[in-house]
Amino acid sequence: MTTFLRIFFCFTLLVGANAAIASPDHRIIFFGDSLTAGFGLDESQAYPALVAESLREKGWTGEVVNAGLSGEATGGGLARVDWILRGEVDIFVLALGANDALRGHPVGGTKENLKGIIEKVKKARPEAEVVLVGLKAPPNLGRNFREAFDPIFPSVAEEMEVTFVPFLLEGVAGERELNLPDGIHPNAEGQKILAENVYPTIHCLVFGEESTSPEEGAVK
Repeated sequence: MTTFLRIFFCFTLLVGANAAIASPDHRIIFFGDSLTAGFGLDESQAYPALVAESLREKGWTGEVVNAGLSGEATGGGLARVDWILRGEVDIFVLALGANDALRGHPVGGTKENLKGIIEKVKKARPEAEVVLVGLKAPPNLGRNFREAFDPIFPSVAEEMEVTFVPFLLEGVAGERELNLPDGIHPNAEGQKILAENVYPTIHCLVFGEESTSPEEGAVK
């Protein structure tokens, strides 16, 4: 991404957000499934911890909470989020939906669950910024399912007026060397790329400025 495009991205992101930039002691929640939890790895190797490390290298002293739960689908997230919202939340990163795809859940239900989670966050923590992280259906689920499932995420982000990261697994999905033997869960190197996919958006919300690009070492 060129410097101009990164600056434009950050500017447009902040215009669309509530402009409640996180202070040094604010709290970021990553709410997801095994991809977020770092299945098969130490939690310190999962992308939320890597994002936190990069933020702290730039002087941020807040808290990042990995609220990933292996096996969770959007329906479980809708039920669980109330408990998460009992604590302070300044940035809420929603990264659920992979298990819905793998289990062939009805696409309409997945969309309504995502919207329901966001509605609960907005009601309980109206000042919090919400980031929806997009996912895509695996190719083996068929073209029809992919064409119905993949548009859910940009559609929800637009309808609910939240910040959007297009694809959590960009550069990792289908890459054997970046995944565990199961071919589904990223290994430590794959998690670094997940962090790079998410970091620019979080950096922009926290600091109100463009981030260093991944190739310049924003996420290590």
